Amino acid sequence: MATNGETKENQAGRHQEVGHKSLLQSDALYQYILETSVYPREPAPMKELREVTAKHPWNIMTTSADEGQFLNMLLKLINAKNTMEIGVYTGYSLLATALALPHDGKILAMDINRENYEIGLPIIQKAGVAHKIDFKEGPALPVLDQMIEDGKYHGTYDFIFVDADKDNYLNYHKRLIELVKVGGLIGYDNTLWNGSVVAPPDAQLRKYVRYYRDFVLELNKALAVDPRIEICQLPVGDGITLCRRIS
Repeated sequence: MATNGETKENQAGRHQEVGHKSLLQSDALYQYILETSVYPREPAPMKELREVTAKHPWNIMTTSADEGQFLNMLLKLINAKNTMEIGVYTGYSLLATALALPHDGKILAMDINRENYEIGLPIIQKAGVAHKIDFKEGPALPVLDQMIEDGKYHGTYDFIFVDADKDNYLNYHKRLIELVKVGGLIGYDNTLWNGSVVAPPDAQLRKYVRYYRDFVLELNKALAVDPRIEICQLPVGDGITLCRRIS
């Protein structure tokens, strides 16, 4: 929904790319990044999955192509091998992760909707990385609680990516901080939440944006003062906050 100050001309020029949530000053600048740096290097399976996802009615839920590229490189830089993803959708970020991991790398992937995951699964299989993925359908919190209770998973994950129900982000964090290793990373997606984190009280916001904004604000405040982590909030996609566990 456009704000009061946005003209019809600006509305017409808004970028329509699937997964586009960029906070850059212009859509032309975002398009430049995509066409110059992202799309020419995007692996064929990721391009195929992005195009398939574009046909889905909820395609705004997908990870943007520039963020997918960022995650892929980040995982290679930290030599990640054992990872987790909460919130999968059709699997674009999951595929970016799977392609970055070594052949014996593993991803525990959780989502409440297997049907969406199965949209991307044939492409993931064709890419030869499906063996790295252990997909679990259903709420993630009970699974995390069981893992913590088991004890053997403490500090075993190199990287954890969260792009799921924003009202549970703090609940996830309370558990994930125990499961990620010291020196490992947790990435929380959508931490700038369509720019709504700085929107004035009378701003015209979509209903779901307004509803989840307070949860995102609460998360951001909590992460900023958590002594167990170092953080870096990046304006990539819809905002991603990286948390490096230090204790």
